[in-house]
Amino acid sequence: MPRRAPKKPSPELDISAHFLVLTEDPVFREGTGFRTTPLDPRELFPGCLPEAPVELEVGSGKGLFLTNAAAAAPDRSFLGVEISHGYAKMTAGRLARQGAANARIIAGDGNILVRNLFPDACLDAIHVYFPDPWWKARHRKRRVLSDMFLAHAGRVLVPGGVLHVWTDVEEYFHEAMGAAAATGLFAPPADVPQRYAEHDLDYRTHFERRTRLAGEPVWRAALERNASPPRESRRAIPAVPQADDA
Repeated sequence: MPRRAPKKPSPELDISAHFLVLTEDPVFREGTGFRTTPLDPRELFPGCLPEAPVELEVGSGKGLFLTNAAAAAPDRSFLGVEISHGYAKMTAGRLARQGAANARIIAGDGNILVRNLFPDACLDAIHVYFPDPWWKARHRKRRVLSDMFLAHAGRVLVPGGVLHVWTDVEEYFHEAMGAAAATGLFAPPADVPQRYAEHDLDYRTHFERRTRLAGEPVWRAALERNASPPRESRRAIPAVPQADDA
């Protein structure tokens, strides 16, 4: 089922404290291209304590997880990244209305953050909920939970940090668990029991709500980062040369 068009925030609502664009905001850039020095995600939360743990959600959708998590854990910082600018703005609007000083959303590709910008051991948790399964064989390379993403997820998590994976696609779940195990960076996946929803928004994401109300199964796992050294290094993106430098 295709996504509905996201609801735009009111023009009167200031979302600037909650909304960043990966290809535009100066914090992500040096000169004419992406920055080549690592970006500590704590830099994105100037109003929070520097020692506050940071958690990343890749693919924030309508922002239900970010808004609920930020309210439930004000001593932690929550960063979302969403490829759809429209949904990222929608999420920023929700965070702004909530006054969530400890949550921000980035419009852009989460792979760039995890593979290319974040330094080693900078995140306390990564959340990936109901990623697009990209059913066609020629599109499988677009799956978020790729071998390379999982290797870098292990790199940027602190020892003891947790990768949370939920999906309604059993084949994708087992493929991802196998790829995570192959990195050598995670403990065996721990099962996450389904909990009773106490109200209409008491779900991890809107997609979980829709899936469970339809009576369909959800596969969940929490993978704890072990103490093994990462196998991958941060892959810095070189600056784009100026025309007269080419």
